[in-house]
Amino acid sequence: MIKNNKVVFKKIAFFGDAAVMPDHPAYQAAYHAAKKLAKLGYVVINGGGPGVMDAATRGAESVNGETISVTFYPEHATGFEGRYLANHTDHEIKTENYIERMYKLMEESDIYLMFNGGTGTLSELGVSWVLAKLYYGHHKPFILVGSFWRPIIGAIHDNMLIDAKEMDVFRIVDGIDDILPKLKELEEALNKVDHSHCKHCNESAFMN
Repeated sequence: MIKNNKVVFKKIAFFGDAAVMPDHPAYQAAYHAAKKLAKLGYVVINGGGPGVMDAATRGAESVNGETISVTFYPEHATGFEGRYLANHTDHEIKTENYIERMYKLMEESDIYLMFNGGTGTLSELGVSWVLAKLYYGHHKPFILVGSFWRPIIGAIHDNMLIDAKEMDVFRIVDGIDDILPKLKELEEALNKVDHSHCKHCNESAFMN
Protein backbone atom coordinates (compact mmCIF):
# COMPACT_ATOMS: atom_id res chain seq x y z
CA MET A 1 0.00 0.00 0.00
CA ILE A 2 1.05 3.63 -0.55
CA LYS A 3 0.99 5.92 2.49
CA ASN A 4 2.28 9.49 2.35
CA ASN A 5 3.88 8.68 -1.02
CA LYS A 6 5.82 5.79 0.47
CA VAL A 7 5.42 2.05 0.09
CA VAL A 8 4.28 0.56 3.39
CA PHE A 9 3.67 -3.16 3.70
CA LYS A 10 0.49 -3.80 5.64
CA LYS A 11 -1.18 -6.94 4.25
CA ILE A 12 0.81 -10.17 4.04
CA ALA A 13 -0.29 -13.26 2.10
CA PHE A 14 0.68 -16.71 3.36
CA PHE A 15 1.21 -19.48 0.79
CA GLY A 16 2.04 -23.10 1.54
CA ASP A 17 0.82 -26.65 1.70
CA ALA A 18 -2.83 -27.34 2.48
CA ALA A 19 -2.26 -30.88 3.73
CA VAL A 20 0.22 -30.30 6.57
CA MET A 21 -0.98 -31.03 10.09
CA PRO A 22 -0.39 -28.86 13.17
CA ASP A 23 2.72 -30.81 14.17
CA HIS A 24 4.42 -30.25 10.79
CA PRO A 25 7.29 -27.72 10.68
CA ALA A 26 5.62 -25.72 7.88
CA TYR A 27 2.42 -25.38 9.91
CA GLN A 28 4.37 -24.34 13.00
CA ALA A 29 6.44 -21.82 11.04
CA ALA A 30 3.34 -20.24 9.48
CA TYR A 31 1.53 -20.13 12.83
CA HIS A 32 4.34 -18.42 14.69
CA ALA A 33 5.18 -16.08 11.80
CA ALA A 34 1.56 -14.94 11.60
CA LYS A 35 1.43 -14.50 15.36
CA LYS A 36 4.55 -12.31 15.37
CA LEU A 37 3.45 -10.21 12.40
CA ALA A 38 -0.16 -9.77 13.49
CA LYS A 39 1.01 -8.63 16.90
CA LEU A 40 2.87 -5.83 15.10
CA GLY A 41 -0.28 -4.78 13.26
CA TYR A 42 0.12 -6.57 9.95
CA VAL A 43 -2.97 -8.06 8.31
CA VAL A 44 -2.70 -11.77 7.58
CA ILE A 45 -4.25 -13.03 4.32
CA ASN A 46 -4.60 -16.62 3.13
CA GLY A 47 -6.67 -18.85 0.88
CA GLY A 48 -9.13 -19.95 3.55
CA GLY A 49 -8.10 -23.59 3.40
CA PRO A 50 -6.43 -26.02 5.83
CA GLY A 51 -2.73 -26.55 6.49
CA VAL A 52 -0.50 -23.49 6.23
CA MET A 53 -3.54 -21.30 5.55
CA ASP A 54 -5.25 -22.41 8.72
CA ALA A 55 -2.00 -21.98 10.64
CA ALA A 56 -1.72 -18.37 9.46
CA THR A 57 -5.25 -17.55 10.59
CA ARG A 58 -4.85 -19.26 13.96
CA GLY A 59 -1.52 -17.57 14.63
CA ALA A 60 -2.92 -14.13 13.87
CA GLU A 61 -6.15 -14.71 15.76
CA SER A 62 -4.20 -15.83 18.84
CA VAL A 63 -3.10 -12.22 19.30
CA ASN A 64 -6.38 -10.69 18.05
CA GLY A 65 -4.84 -9.80 14.70
CA GLU A 66 -6.84 -9.01 11.58
CA THR A 67 -7.33 -11.84 9.08
CA ILE A 68 -8.70 -12.08 5.55
CA SER A 69 -9.41 -15.18 3.47
CA VAL A 70 -9.80 -15.35 -0.30
CA THR A 71 -11.80 -18.44 -1.14
CA PHE A 72 -13.62 -20.42 -3.77
CA TYR A 73 -15.97 -23.37 -3.46
CA PRO A 74 -15.02 -25.96 -6.09
CA GLU A 75 -17.57 -28.08 -7.92
CA HIS A 76 -15.30 -29.81 -10.43
CA ALA A 77 -11.75 -29.33 -9.09
CA THR A 78 -11.72 -32.58 -7.14
CA GLY A 79 -8.03 -32.24 -6.28
CA PHE A 80 -8.53 -28.87 -4.58
CA GLU A 81 -9.12 -28.65 -0.85
CA GLY A 82 -11.66 -25.81 -1.05
CA ARG A 83 -12.87 -23.74 1.87
CA TYR A 84 -11.89 -25.13 5.28
CA LEU A 85 -14.75 -24.46 7.67
CA ALA A 86 -12.46 -24.33 10.71
CA ASN A 87 -10.45 -21.48 9.13
CA HIS A 88 -12.46 -18.56 10.51
CA THR A 89 -11.19 -15.19 9.30
CA ASP A 90 -12.50 -11.70 10.01
CA HIS A 91 -13.30 -11.11 6.35
CA GLU A 92 -13.89 -13.48 3.43
CA ILE A 93 -13.57 -12.62 -0.25
CA LYS A 94 -15.26 -15.21 -2.46
CA THR A 95 -14.00 -15.95 -5.97
CA GLU A 96 -15.23 -18.17 -8.80
CA ASN A 97 -12.26 -20.46 -9.45
CA TYR A 98 -8.70 -21.37 -8.47
CA ILE A 99 -7.01 -18.91 -10.83
CA GLU A 100 -9.18 -16.00 -9.75
CA ARG A 101 -8.52 -16.91 -6.13
CA MET A 102 -4.76 -16.92 -6.61
CA TYR A 103 -4.71 -13.57 -8.38
CA LYS A 104 -7.06 -12.02 -5.84
CA LEU A 105 -4.79 -13.17 -3.01
CA MET A 106 -1.92 -11.42 -4.74
CA GLU A 107 -3.95 -8.32 -5.52
CA GLU A 108 -5.11 -7.94 -1.92
CA SER A 109 -1.62 -8.30 -0.42
CA ASP A 110 1.49 -6.14 -0.32
CA ILE A 111 4.05 -8.91 0.12
CA TYR A 112 3.95 -12.72 0.13
CA LEU A 113 5.40 -15.38 2.40
CA MET A 114 6.05 -18.77 0.79
CA PHE A 115 6.27 -21.80 3.07
CA ASN A 116 6.87 -25.42 2.13
CA GLY A 117 4.24 -26.84 -0.20
CA GLY A 118 3.50 -28.75 -3.36
CA THR A 119 2.50 -27.87 -6.90
CA GLY A 120 0.00 -25.27 -5.72
CA THR A 121 2.74 -23.41 -3.86
CA LEU A 122 5.02 -23.72 -6.90
CA SER A 123 2.32 -22.17 -9.09
CA GLU A 124 1.97 -19.28 -6.65
CA LEU A 125 5.74 -18.84 -6.59
CA GLY A 126 5.90 -18.78 -10.39
CA VAL A 127 3.08 -16.27 -10.78
CA SER A 128 4.34 -13.95 -8.07
CA TRP A 129 7.84 -14.13 -9.55
CA VAL A 130 6.79 -13.22 -13.09
CA LEU A 131 4.52 -10.42 -11.86
CA ALA A 132 7.43 -9.02 -9.86
CA LYS A 133 9.56 -9.05 -13.01
CA LEU A 134 6.85 -7.40 -15.10
CA TYR A 135 6.33 -4.61 -12.58
CA TYR A 136 9.88 -4.41 -11.29
CA GLY A 137 10.31 -1.30 -9.17
CA HIS A 138 6.63 -1.32 -8.28
CA HIS A 139 6.49 -5.04 -7.66
CA LYS A 140 5.11 -6.99 -4.75
CA PRO A 141 8.08 -8.93 -3.37
CA PHE A 142 8.07 -12.28 -1.63
CA ILE A 143 9.97 -14.06 1.09
CA LEU A 144 10.76 -17.77 0.89
CA VAL A 145 10.66 -19.22 4.39
CA GLY A 146 12.98 -22.15 5.08
CA SER A 147 16.53 -23.15 4.21
CA PHE A 148 15.21 -25.86 1.84
CA TRP A 149 14.46 -23.07 -0.66
CA ARG A 150 18.16 -22.31 -1.18
CA PRO A 151 19.05 -25.37 -3.30
CA ILE A 152 15.73 -25.08 -5.16
CA ILE A 153 16.35 -21.47 -6.14
CA GLY A 154 20.00 -22.26 -6.76
CA ALA A 155 19.06 -24.98 -9.26
CA ILE A 156 16.60 -22.65 -11.03
CA HIS A 157 19.19 -19.87 -11.20
CA ASP A 158 21.94 -22.16 -12.46
CA ASN A 159 19.90 -24.00 -15.07
CA MET A 160 17.40 -21.44 -16.35
CA LEU A 161 17.60 -17.95 -17.82
CA ILE A 162 17.01 -15.93 -14.66
CA ASP A 163 18.33 -12.36 -14.64
CA ALA A 164 19.58 -10.16 -11.81
CA LYS A 165 16.31 -8.25 -11.41
CA GLU A 166 14.41 -11.50 -11.02
CA MET A 167 16.79 -12.51 -8.22
CA ASP A 168 16.28 -9.14 -6.54
CA VAL A 169 12.52 -9.35 -5.96
CA PHE A 170 12.65 -11.89 -3.14
CA ARG A 171 14.64 -12.97 -0.11
CA ILE A 172 15.21 -16.38 1.48
CA VAL A 173 15.15 -16.73 5.25
CA ASP A 174 16.14 -19.76 7.29
CA GLY A 175 13.71 -19.06 10.12
CA ILE A 176 10.77 -16.88 11.07
CA ASP A 177 12.85 -14.48 13.16
CA ASP A 178 14.46 -13.27 9.93
CA ILE A 179 11.16 -12.44 8.22
CA LEU A 180 10.63 -8.95 9.63
CA PRO A 181 14.17 -7.66 8.90
CA LYS A 182 13.93 -8.92 5.30
CA LEU A 183 10.43 -7.45 4.96
CA LYS A 184 11.77 -4.07 6.03
CA GLU A 185 14.72 -4.45 3.66
CA LEU A 186 12.41 -5.10 0.71
CA GLU A 187 10.15 -2.21 1.74
CA GLU A 188 13.12 0.15 1.93
CA ALA A 189 14.38 -0.96 -1.50
CA LEU A 190 11.03 -0.12 -3.12
CA ASN A 191 11.05 3.31 -1.52
CA LYS A 192 14.37 4.11 -3.18
CA VAL A 193 12.82 3.80 -6.66
CA ASP A 194 12.29 7.07 -8.55
CA HIS A 195 8.75 7.18 -9.96
CA SER A 196 8.90 10.72 -11.34
CA HIS A 197 8.81 9.55 -14.98
CA CYS A 198 6.97 6.31 -14.41
CA LYS A 199 4.82 4.72 -17.12
CA HIS A 200 3.29 2.06 -14.88
CA CYS A 201 2.01 3.85 -11.79
CA ASN A 202 -1.65 3.53 -12.78
CA GLU A 203 -1.61 -0.29 -13.06
CA SER A 204 -2.22 -0.88 -9.39
CA ALA A 205 -3.62 -4.40 -9.04
CA PHE A 206 -0.33 -6.29 -8.78
CA MET A 207 1.90 -3.37 -7.83
CA ASN A 208 2.99 -1.51 -4.74
